[in-house]
Amino acid sequence: MAGAAEDARSLFRAGVRAALEAWPALQIAVENGFGGVHSQEKAEWLGGTVEDYFMRNADLELQEVEDFLGELMTNEFDTVVEDGSLPQVSQQLQTMFHDFQRGDGAALREMTSRITQRKCKVTATALKAARETDEDEDDADSVEEMEVTATNDGAATDGVCPQPEPSDPEAQTIKEEDIVEDGWTIVRRKK
Repeated sequence: MAGAAEDARSLFRAGVRAALEAWPALQIAVENGFGGVHSQEKAEWLGGTVEDYFMRNADLELQEVEDFLGELMTNEFDTVVEDGSLPQVSQQLQTMFHDFQRGDGAALREMTSRITQRKCKVTATALKAARETDEDEDDADSVEEMEVTATNDGAATDGVCPQPEPSDPEAQTIKEEDIVEDGWTIVRRKK
């Protein structure tokens, strides 16, 4: 029985790592070094930390998992996740943990496999503004806008990693006439 429990735990560990490696917000944070020079090591540490969190707290609610992951991303990667992926990743982790508690190795393998197949390669590029920022603006207070592009590694995704539609370079820049006196930007519909 101890062997089966260890096998289920290793399957849960693999599932946690797969879910975190497939998480676009974490991929972007690691790729761009948001966690400092040791971003990759922090991402690996994150997998063990999340696994331990579930092991120490057997009856977690979804909101508790979301809060924990959000706090880790904020503290370790200086990243606030607002793309709607936090509840999805939390639900995946919670489902895998319930499978682990039941000793359902087949369900853990299947979910890990499905997550791995849907994994996307995510890249982020800075958007360019037509207007330069004020010279007296402090760089520490500035916010850089990012455009995120997700590409699939070749597997079917069922809409998980939609390809962005080709965009007009004019649409990605803020036009001078759209910026009003007080610093607000007018957003216009595409024609």
